[in-house]
Amino acid sequence: MTIAVVTLNPRGRRIARLLRQRVPEADLFLPTALADQDSPFSDLRELVADLFSKYQGIVFIMPVGIVVRMIARHVRDKHTDPAIVVMDEAGRYAISLLSGHEGGANRFALRVANATGAEPVITTAAEVSRSIVVGVGARRGVSHQAVRQSIASALESVGSNLDSVRWVATIEEKASEPGIVAACAALGLSIRTFSKERIARFQGDYQRSAFVKEKIGVEGVCEPCVLLSGKEMRLLLPKTASGGVTVAVGKEAST
Repeated sequence: MTIAVVTLNPRGRRIARLLRQRVPEADLFLPTALADQDSPFSDLRELVADLFSKYQGIVFIMPVGIVVRMIARHVRDKHTDPAIVVMDEAGRYAISLLSGHEGGANRFALRVANATGAEPVITTAAEVSRSIVVGVGARRGVSHQAVRQSIASALESVGSNLDSVRWVATIEEKASEPGIVAACAALGLSIRTFSKERIARFQGDYQRSAFVKEKIGVEGVCEPCVLLSGKEMRLLLPKTASGGVTVAVGKEAST
């Protein structure tokens, strides 16, 4: 995906440059006075008109109202419009605004959130109705077959299925584990990640392990990642381990 990141002021620039560290293929566009080594622009309307036809995904770090006014005249079709994600200048939220499902903005918002520590905001009906989160931890080098089997068994044990799963949640350090990545790709599931620092700060009720803390620096992975993944999450399946994989399943209490 070709990605552009646009912001207007120094506060947004900080988030934009953090995003580019994690998504190195992204091109940054900043006002001329702030651009330094980034791509400068002097007129936001002209820039948006140019980006709309050149990039598959655009992140705007600015108020939603500005973005809506800037893109309105260019919106044509959900199958061809770029995926648009909007972030606030504090980096708290990554909002899937345009081309959410068909155009990939929902997955794009999740990728932006994972890269910056923001909360993904996804409002399309299909995704909102998915209330199940599967937390996954795994030893290094685990096979994708083992991960897939653990996810399938966990869902079966709570009477659920893949169609109900919002995403797989794990710690940042495991987001690139080949077995987890391959399993999620095969199952059509997105990956939501949480930093070690976020998990360490979490005071919720979950099984804490001194062994896990010794290995990766936090007291748990699959359970806290589930509980951090939504509003009023509750565990349907506590941590279970098999074949080098740990899984937990949770559901939002309000759904």
